[in-house]
Amino acid sequence: MKVTLIGAGNMGSGLAKHITKAGHALVITGRSEKAKTLAETTGATFKTSNAADGADVVIVATAYGDAVTALGGVGNLAGKVVIDITNPLTADYMGLTLGHSTSAAEEIQKAFPAAKVVKAFNTVFAQTLASGPSLDGETVPVYFAGDDAAAKETAKALIQSTGFAAVDAGGLKNARYLEPLGGLNVYFGYGAGKGTAIAPKWIGLQ
Repeated sequence: MKVTLIGAGNMGSGLAKHITKAGHALVITGRSEKAKTLAETTGATFKTSNAADGADVVIVATAYGDAVTALGGVGNLAGKVVIDITNPLTADYMGLTLGHSTSAAEEIQKAFPAAKVVKAFNTVFAQTLASGPSLDGETVPVYFAGDDAAAKETAKALIQSTGFAAVDAGGLKNARYLEPLGGLNVYFGYGAGKGTAIAPKWIGLQ
């Protein structure tokens, strides 16, 4: 699979490691030297323009506030599977800026109506992405949601190839549930001081 990754922060770095380890062809793009360094250390290709050309999947691993601008800078996204891993967190990380009637994923879909947006990975801490795919002997689930069946199958295949458990969470509208779940995970990890070696999982679901 040909994957373009936007962003070289903690989440992007963890994903890059698993994507290249799984044997996918990875292109990393970003505005910082950090993105170029990440490409070099993971064996990926670094591109500053037209990074989405030829990609099967484009992953946006920026902050939500930067996501639309970042996606707009990688080229034509028509027909592309766009995996949104963002959470629309407030500045203190203890709340969400969107909810109930929309979600980050739905807003990204509105901005790029010809793309096929899938929500995924937003309930997994960056530290788990870096060290996973398991915690305490259990495979960490990655919940994914989208409206295009083929795009969801592509996202599922990518998730499974990285060793995480892919769990279908329905249509893209259900990102309205996944994003608060990601926020709750952040609360437990940081607000309640439980640390980042945690992940949400439904008993009996998998």
